[in-house]
Amino acid sequence: MVKKPKLAVIITCFNYESFVDKAIHSVVDQHNDSCEIVVIDDGSTDDSWSIIQRSGVAAFRIPNGGQRAACLYGLAKTSAPFLLFLDADDELLPGALDRILAELDPTVAKIQFCLRCVDSTGAILADPYPALGAFRGQDRTVGDILRSGVYQTPPTSGNVFRRDVCDLLHQCAYDQAVDGVILLAAPFMGEIVSLSESLGLYRVHGRNDSGLGRVPQAATVERDLQRFQSRLRHLRGLLHDWRPGISLVEPEQTYYFQFLEFCMAILRGVRYGGRPFLGLIRSVLIEPRSLKWKMANALFVVATFLAPVRCAQALLAFRFSPKRRPVRQILRATIGAGHC
Repeated sequence: MVKKPKLAVIITCFNYESFVDKAIHSVVDQHNDSCEIVVIDDGSTDDSWSIIQRSGVAAFRIPNGGQRAACLYGLAKTSAPFLLFLDADDELLPGALDRILAELDPTVAKIQFCLRCVDSTGAILADPYPALGAFRGQDRTVGDILRSGVYQTPPTSGNVFRRDVCDLLHQCAYDQAVDGVILLAAPFMGEIVSLSESLGLYRVHGRNDSGLGRVPQAATVERDLQRFQSRLRHLRGLLHDWRPGISLVEPEQTYYFQFLEFCMAILRGVRYGGRPFLGLIRSVLIEPRSLKWKMANALFVVATFLAPVRCAQALLAFRFSPKRRPVRQILRATIGAGHC
């Protein structure tokens, strides 16, 4: 009898000829028969499709439609009850599949794990990325989302979702990314398993959709603001059916939204108002984070607010760097802004 797969790894690729073979082999070389793999080429115009075909894995080429469309196509071509959407520029580390499979059961809605942030050559920029605590449950994450609209979670390649959570992607025509509302909905649909070890590589090479590793751009920040509003609006509608009467924070009241608005003003060279600034400081102080995080980020916001535009933009570039930044480095950069 053919063993039914427990986990499907769906690799989506658009013009990643330099990386896609590594992504595929990072899964195949683990020789795990509880895992199925499918690669979806999202209309690449480089040599990606030829490389994918030579790998010998199940693969499909579709017209370019964005990450969500490619992932939905892969969803329809797989049968496993859990799915990992692996970006073609990322990789799984040896032993990752065994570690993930050991945690799977029907009560789990999502598994998340740390990634090792590397550059295009494989040099380590940060490990772990992000730093996640080890836990299993719902209440902690649900509480964070209801109060803040977000919680600590890795990029796409660091998450495994139960299939019914992924089915929500059919409702997300407003969003081309997959690490959106399903990240927020998963804690309300089952347990979250958070692993503190790094099980994959997240590659920063200048073309990441997140903009990580590049000087932040106002247009990207504005897009992220709009995505955040749309995702919380979608989640609010889901919660209306799932948990009537539950209170979800308005996006404009969250630290995440206010900080992005602050960043967008600085990047556009616009003076940020005093009242919004005080609201941002308040949101930093009530964010469910450690006291060290609150102190460092409050000081960073104050220094960036007071600095001349050129210095403030340099501070943001420092803040969004993928390299791991100890609090003392953030404080040093913040203090240095006073000498711009």
